[in-house]
Amino acid sequence: MRVVSLVPSLTEAVAVSAPGLLVGATDWCSHPADLEVVRIGGTKNPDAAAVLRLRPDLVIANEEENREPDLAALREAGIEVLVTEVRDLGQAFAELERVLVAGCGLTRPRWLDEAEAAWASAVPLGEWRAIVPVWRRPWMVLGRDTFAGDLLGRLGVGNVYAGHAERYPRISLGELRDCGAQLAVLPDEPYRFAADDGPEAFSGLPAALVSGRHLTWYGPSLAEAPSMLGAALRRATRQLG
Repeated sequence: MRVVSLVPSLTEAVAVSAPGLLVGATDWCSHPADLEVVRIGGTKNPDAAAVLRLRPDLVIANEEENREPDLAALREAGIEVLVTEVRDLGQAFAELERVLVAGCGLTRPRWLDEAEAAWASAVPLGEWRAIVPVWRRPWMVLGRDTFAGDLLGRLGVGNVYAGHAERYPRISLGELRDCGAQLAVLPDEPYRFAADDGPEAFSGLPAALVSGRHLTWYGPSLAEAPSMLGAALRRATRQLG
């Protein structure tokens, strides 16, 4: 079988489960680090002609990360496209099994069982109200109905903007500073927040610098995500008790 992935999370999931199955992936598909496949552009602007030249049996995509017109063009060319939707952890596990087992014809991989077990044993580390910026200039944060928000909630972090009408609302810095949050959670993707780029905007507010791959990717990284995210949260919240 020949598979092209338009989603970094799914690229890693397939590559780890069945090396050699993937023939194409986006420029943003950075894991596994030694992945050698044809690159077919970005998640938002894939090169349809390049995808077609690879003669894939299946293209895997996501309703949030990829644009419907691009997926429709591939379908019109006769390519089977499997589109996932991931808004919470339970849905992530179900969609991963659908992609790997039903879509790619693989045996359920051990890492998926390990990831489910890791999250089944995860316990809240506290009760904190947090803002979760994902971009600056302009500032954008996690809003309602997001996978990352669900993961944080399972670790005891309540998203201040979980009830917002938008999933990724633009919020002014002034409002973010005055919203009553106890913590700022700053991932290193899609915006690369770092110790010298982000925390200074929220003076006096503890900042948890977390791995974007562990917060937003649904794939093999889910097995270690509870411990990795938990460690970052504990470091940031020691002063909160």
